[in-house]
Amino acid sequence: MKTLPIVWQRLVAKGQTCPRCASTGDEVERAYQRLRAQLLPVGIEPMLETRELDEAEFKASPSESNRIWIAGKPMEEWLNASVGSSRCCSVCGDSECRTVDVDGTTYEVVPEELLVKAGLIAALTINAQRDA
Repeated sequence: MKTLPIVWQRLVAKGQTCPRCASTGDEVERAYQRLRAQLLPVGIEPMLETRELDEAEFKASPSESNRIWIAGKPMEEWLNASVGSSRCCSVCGDSECRTVDVDGTTYEVVPEELLVKAGLIAALTINAQRDA
């Protein structure tokens, strides 16, 4: 069975993350469950890994927080999207945190639908490579 690795990372400081990352985490979990239901029957197993960035890593590169990779590529590559930033809050302080821009819409919280779409596109690529 082929695997579809999904990696999501975010800042965790003193056991806390910001609302943006917390909400994305909920969306990632729902997308992961949907992808499992859709892909296991065709021989592809999604594997979810969550990583924590500490405060030093975040301060060095705030855009690394709330970042998602699917099958080894940044999620935005699968969606022909771009990365932006906007001011965050709470544990992030006044940092400019990651946003994703897709078809003229900017997302601070990455929605389940975008994650599922990126996962399915990646899975098609994996299947095509397997069949080649």
